[in-house]
Amino acid sequence: MYEGIVQDLIDELGRLPGIGPKSAQRIAFHIVQTESFDVSRLAEILTEVRDKVRFCEICGNVAEQSTCSICRDPRRDPAVICVVEEAKDVVAIERTREFRGRYHVLGGAISPIDGIGPEELRIRQLMERLADGVVQEVIIATDPNLEGEATATYLSRMLTALGIRITRLASGLPVGGDLEYADEVTLGRAFEGRRVVS
Repeated sequence: MYEGIVQDLIDELGRLPGIGPKSAQRIAFHIVQTESFDVSRLAEILTEVRDKVRFCEICGNVAEQSTCSICRDPRRDPAVICVVEEAKDVVAIERTREFRGRYHVLGGAISPIDGIGPEELRIRQLMERLADGVVQEVIIATDPNLEGEATATYLSRMLTALGIRITRLASGLPVGGDLEYADEVTLGRAFEGRRVVS
């Protein structure tokens, strides 16, 4: 334990997701010891983010206006919606440059252990978006873990009645991976999702 304000800084940094006690301590001492570190700029950016950043009224993505740049882009295909758990997933998919449709951010995944049910997610807003008949396909891109699978199953059951094409991102072996290190579920999914080569 350190004295006063230094310990307060470490404690506050440690409250951030993904920052453990050691990382919080390292960051705190970097801020304290590095004279060139612009603390006022960091404080200004944090305040500005709090004041300006909101969530898109349409898809739930991070935005500085009432709608995000993707929802405002007329070149995006409104007939295809990719459903993701968090806004950071939008960034991951956009980096691939493969998807040209629109998104819907749920704001999490179904997790009864954490007290998160379908009512806590943006599923009602998704259903409202699908009501006008424009959307022809919904791609479910939730994480391939227990919560993501539960969410995908719940969504596919709900959406089947609408007569919309429902697809799920394929999962399987990572590029550069070795078969001997793949777990049974991943290897099984790789077999299920195999495609014709010739």
